[in-house]
Amino acid sequence: MEPSGKQPARIERALAALVMAALTLITGANVVMRYCTNISFAMTEEVSVFLLMVLTLVGAVSAFAEGRHVRITLFVNALPAGGRKACDVLAWLCNTAMFGLLAWLGVMAAWDDFSYEVTSPALGVPQWWYSCWLPFFAAVIVLRLVLTLFKRGERS
Repeated sequence: MEPSGKQPARIERALAALVMAALTLITGANVVMRYCTNISFAMTEEVSVFLLMVLTLVGAVSAFAEGRHVRITLFVNALPAGGRKACDVLAWLCNTAMFGLLAWLGVMAAWDDFSYEVTSPALGVPQWWYSCWLPFFAAVIVLRLVLTLFKRGERS
């Protein structure tokens, strides 16, 4: 256990490390290729942008799982216990609504990419291969938020 009493998000950390390793290999190979031949791999930018998006969402999942997401608590900390609890509930509701909406809209965007057979610019693969991960990770964040609510209920 970590000092804060939160369980670290091991799966998310391992996935983040894997994505970072892939980014390093792809970018490094592109740099070597460009240095040696003056030509770069066209696909590396497309894949790197996708991996950076995955890394960002995995980091968000990890932050919510460990209770380390960004909070501005200057005014909240000045409130009595009941006010802090109300602010926590409001923050939970806003986060859940926002990521739930992101998941829904992401599904709609991925479905459009699939229906209209949109292909990626560099590799020419179906665009939905990339866009389907946004709603997936947004749904995982919602799941993590719901699980933290149940954990809070057990502690109370």
